[in-house]
Amino acid sequence: MKLMKNLALAALALTISGGMMLTSCNGSGSGSGADSSASKGEDNTILGAGSTFDNPLFSKQFSEYNKNTGLKVNYQSIGSGGGIKALTDKTVDFGASDAPLSDDQAKALTGAAVHIPVTAGAVVLSYNLPDVKDTLMLTPDVLANIFLGNIKKWNDAKIAAINKGVKLPALDITIAHRSDGSGTSNIFTTYLTKVNKDWETKVGKGSSVNWPAGLGGKGNEGVAGLIKQTPGSIGYIELAYAIQNGMAYAKMQNKAGAFITPSISSVTAAANIEIPADGKVSLTNTEAADGYPISGLSWVIIYTEQKYNNRSADKVKKMLTMIQWMVHDGQQYSSPLNYAPLSAKAVSVGDALLKTVTYEGKPVLQ
Repeated sequence: MKLMKNLALAALALTISGGMMLTSCNGSGSGSGADSSASKGEDNTILGAGSTFDNPLFSKQFSEYNKNTGLKVNYQSIGSGGGIKALTDKTVDFGASDAPLSDDQAKALTGAAVHIPVTAGAVVLSYNLPDVKDTLMLTPDVLANIFLGNIKKWNDAKIAAINKGVKLPALDITIAHRSDGSGTSNIFTTYLTKVNKDWETKVGKGSSVNWPAGLGGKGNEGVAGLIKQTPGSIGYIELAYAIQNGMAYAKMQNKAGAFITPSISSVTAAANIEIPADGKVSLTNTEAADGYPISGLSWVIIYTEQKYNNRSADKVKKMLTMIQWMVHDGQQYSSPLNYAPLSAKAVSVGDALLKTVTYEGKPVLQ
C-alpha cells in the first residue's frame, strides 16, 4: 500500500511540475516562438486530481472529449482529499470530490469555489466469501456493528437472522477501508452516522476517520484489491469497481425496510430529490422506497475567479466548456459504467453555477 501511495504521489508531482514549468515559460514575456508553443500546449491541457470514485467515468469522458476536441485532461485518481489539497495549492485546474468542501477546507482556499455536480453513484459493500453463492443482505444495524468491530464472525447470529437458509462460514471478518482522505469514506460514514448512534458518537463522519478496526487501502482500487486478496473480508467501494472486477456485493436494507440491490435505477431513485442552488446535498439514507441508501453525488470543484497563476482566458473557457459537456453530453457514458445520470434538476443547478465563474470579474460562459 505504501508503494502504491508513493507512486501515485510521484505521478501527481511530475504532472504538477510539468504544468508549473509551462506556466513559467508562458509568463516570461519574451514573445519567442518557443514560448508561444508552450502557451498553446498549456492552454490545451487541463490538470485535475481527486476522486477515485469518479475515475472509471472520467477516463471514458476525457478520452471521448479529447477525440472530439483535441483538449487533453490529465487526471490523477488520488482520492478526494488529495484533489482538494491540490486545488487549495492551485497546482491543478480542478479538484474532484465525493464530499463537499468542509468549512475548514473552504477556509483554506484562497478564494470562493463552486461545486458542479457531475455524477451520482453507489457505494457498495463488497465481500469475499467464495463458498457463499447467495447475495448477502445487510441491515444498517448489522453493517454498523461489523465496522465497529462488534460482529467478528461471518456466522454471527445477527448476520444469519437476515440471511435465512444461507450457509455462512465460521470465518473471521476482515474489514477493508480507505487509508486516504476519501469522499467515498465520507458518503459511507455519513450514512453510518445517520443510522447508528454508536457510530455517530464513537466514530462520526468525514473523509478521514479513526477506524475502529480493519485494514486500509488507497483509493477504491486499493480497497477492491484488499477484498479480492483476503477471504473473509468486507469493504466499501464504488459500484463500478465491484462490477468491473466481478466482485460480490450486498443488498442493503433502506429506510423503508426494503433490501435494495445497488444499481443505476436504485441510485437514480435516491437522487430524485431537490438540489440546492449551491449543488451540495447528501443522498444517504434516502426516503425513496426503491432507493439505494448508500448513494452519493460527486462534484468537480473549481475557483469562482479563474484569473490566477498566469492562466489565460482561453484555457479557462476551454475548461468550463468541457465541464459543461460533462454535465450534458458526457452523461451518455454514465449508465454503461454503472453511474446514474444526473437528474434534470442537478443539470440545471450545474449550468447556473458554471455561469457564475469569472475571469477578471467577468462571467466566462453566457
